[in-house]
Amino acid sequence: MDIAQTDVVTADREAGVSDVLGMMHDHEVGSVVIVEDDRPTGIVTDRMIAMAMHEMDSISDAEISEIMTQELTTIEEDRTHFDALQTMGDEGIRRLPIVDDDGSLTGIIAFDDLIMVLGAEMSHASDVVEQQSPRR
Repeated sequence: MDIAQTDVVTADREAGVSDVLGMMHDHEVGSVVIVEDDRPTGIVTDRMIAMAMHEMDSISDAEISEIMTQELTTIEEDRTHFDALQTMGDEGIRRLPIVDDDGSLTGIIAFDDLIMVLGAEMSHASDVVEQQSPRR
C-alpha cells in the first residue's frame, strides 16, 4: 500500500504512559504501535489514553500495557486499499498496522489517509463523467 506510513512510532509494552505521550507529542502522531521483536502486539491511541485518564485513579505510573489494545488487527502489505478499508469497517478501527510475511511491522495506514485517497479518486472519476456528459 503506497499511502501507508512506513516510519511508525513504536514502543514496548513496558513503556510508561507518560513516555508514550511524549512520543506522540514529539512525532505529532495520535497512535503508537506496541511491538515485541519487531512484531506488532498492540496499539495505543491518544483517545485511549484520554479515556484511561478518566477511568483510572492515576495513569502517570501505569505501563502502556494496561491501556493498549489486547487483540490487534493487522493487514499484510500485499493487500489493497479496499482490503484495508473493509478490514477497518469490519473491526471498527481507524488505524491498521501493516505486516510482512513474517509478521514484522512494515507500516501503518489510517482511515483518514484512505478517505483522502478515495476522495481524490472519486473527484477524478467525476471529472471524467463531467467531460463526457452530453448535457454540457
